[in-house]
Amino acid sequence: MSQRLNALETATMQSELEQLKNQINPHFLFNTLNNVNVLTQTDPAKASQILIRLSDLLHYQLYDSTMNKVLLTADIRFIEDFLNLEKIRRDVFDFDITLNGDLSGVLVPPLLFITFVENAVKHNLDAVNPSYVYISFELEDNVLYFNCLNSKPATAAPLNRKGGLGLVNVKRRMELLFPDAHFLSIDDKKDQFNVELKLNI
Repeated sequence: MSQRLNALETATMQSELEQLKNQINPHFLFNTLNNVNVLTQTDPAKASQILIRLSDLLHYQLYDSTMNKVLLTADIRFIEDFLNLEKIRRDVFDFDITLNGDLSGVLVPPLLFITFVENAVKHNLDAVNPSYVYISFELEDNVLYFNCLNSKPATAAPLNRKGGLGLVNVKRRMELLFPDAHFLSIDDKKDQFNVELKLNI
């Protein structure tokens, strides 16, 4: 009986993880395609560049992200492509990704960090001042440290009551994937939003 219960719990957890991951993917694609739609009217050349990069992103999502674990370096390239897409779309946007420690060969669940990055980009649009997203990954003694810092506009955009699922989903995924093996801190200040994540891998 206990084996059957354990098997049922494992199957239920795997099903929930797949549902949570699939909720993140359409949200990301929806935002990107909206950007392309606008640019086809205002700047077709930029729209073309975005579609080429989007093709690479879709390849990653359709193939690599179906696995339970992916190389951290591949996930970081995915994030870099995403931020480059944003840089193409916006004139005054800066980003930086800092890597420390030997990250080669490190395996992580796919699409675990993109939600934080997407959230940073979504909420730092500023019509007056330059905006930025600064990201760092550091591995030390089998602990992975992730940091995502973004600027916030002087005048906050109205809250979208339909949104907000992304961070809830990624928090739930970490509870399932890293029970008692992760620490998440979110610091929401007037001019900056900072996420710090620590994973025992």
